[in-house]
Amino acid sequence: MEIIESTYAVTLRDYPGELPVKERIAAEVRYAKALEKQLGGPEQVAAALKTMTSLEDSAPEVVSAGDLTLLKTWGKASVAAKQAGFRDLGEGDGAYFEVRLA
Repeated sequence: MEIIESTYAVTLRDYPGELPVKERIAAEVRYAKALEKQLGGPEQVAAALKTMTSLEDSAPEVVSAGDLTLLKTWGKASVAAKQAGFRDLGEGDGAYFEVRLA
C-alpha cells in the first residue's frame, strides 16, 4: 500500500450512486497526481491553495499580476486534474473534487 503525505487533501464529492471506496480513492489519487504534475509538486499545490484562499477576501484592484497568472495556471491544472480524476468513472453529473489545505 502506498502512503501519501501531503499538506492538502482531495475529496470526491456528490458522486451519484454507489461508488466503491477503492474506486473513489483511486480517482482522488489520480486527481492529486495530475494537479501536482501541472503545478510542480505537492508543495506548489499547497502554496497555490494558500494564495487563492487569501485572494478570496481581496479587492480585485489588489490582485497582482503574479496572482492572476497563478489563478490561470490553477484553472488549467484543475481541468487536467478533473479529466484524470473522472477517467474510468464515467459521467458523474454534479460530482466535483474538493481540494483543501490539510
